Amino acid sequence: MNRNDLRRLDMNLLVIFESLMLERNLTRVGEKLFITQSTVSAALARLRDLFDDPLLVRAGRAMEPTSRALHIFEELRPAMDVISAAVSRAKTFEPESSCNVFRLGLSDDAEFGLFPALLARLQQDAPNITVVVRRANFLLMPALLSSGEITAGVSYTTDLPANAKRRKLRDIGVKVLRGDSRPGPLSLDEYCSRPHVMVSFSGDLNGAIDLDLERIDRRRRVVLAVPQFGSLRALLRNTEMIATVPDYAACALVEDSCLRAEDPPLEIKPAELSLVWSAAHDNDPAERWLRERMVEYMSAPVP
Repeated sequence: MNRNDLRRLDMNLLVIFESLMLERNLTRVGEKLFITQSTVSAALARLRDLFDDPLLVRAGRAMEPTSRALHIFEELRPAMDVISAAVSRAKTFEPESSCNVFRLGLSDDAEFGLFPALLARLQQDAPNITVVVRRANFLLMPALLSSGEITAGVSYTTDLPANAKRRKLRDIGVKVLRGDSRPGPLSLDEYCSRPHVMVSFSGDLNGAIDLDLERIDRRRRVVLAVPQFGSLRALLRNTEMIATVPDYAACALVEDSCLRAEDPPLEIKPAELSLVWSAAHDNDPAERWLRERMVEYMSAPVP
């Protein structure tokens, strides 16, 4: 295909092709791109004709790409990133009149403790934008960035896609939450003997705090694991249970509640909360504006 032939190419087909290669399911592609399944099926037929290849073949209940489809995808995806970035750089961004849809991935602690202040600023500066938040953590973030389901995210992170960028926002300090009325802070013995509630997205009953306890030959007793921070207010109220949470989540939880927060009775090695984003959107004016607001409001010191 020469440059003149490109005039006959519908770029929308390539966007659908990329989604098909990532999702390998016509229904999910339709949901992701906000088009009907019949539109996706018609696009797949046109793509098969364009590339003279079946591209996706059914294997049981799943659809698998052909070797030629994988090769085409490997060649096209970097080019599409370049095109997307070039088009984005050509546009100016005016927050007060923008109707952009921003898609973010946030860990539960970031969503609960840091996002409300950010959202208030975004609604003030850009009243017509829409923000879609996906629940993310260090396990989910790489796939969400790679698939394009989010353009930026905030979480503790480990492995990231090769085309992702990262900026540290803050150390994740911790506080101990309690809902009892006993005076004075907890001693280390009391901290270890009290029943603990743990916020665990995956259901795992061990966390970084347990490693800190192991270093001083101590243990804690986790009696309950829940998937999100918002339920801690009701769960801890008037009980002996305690929870060790990020300091910014603790600030939100003690506000207008019967809970109180105090420093832990042991040294806890802080993890890092990071802002990550796709390199394809690095120079997008709208995304850059959003990331600047995220840095401003999600790295501010805890009061």
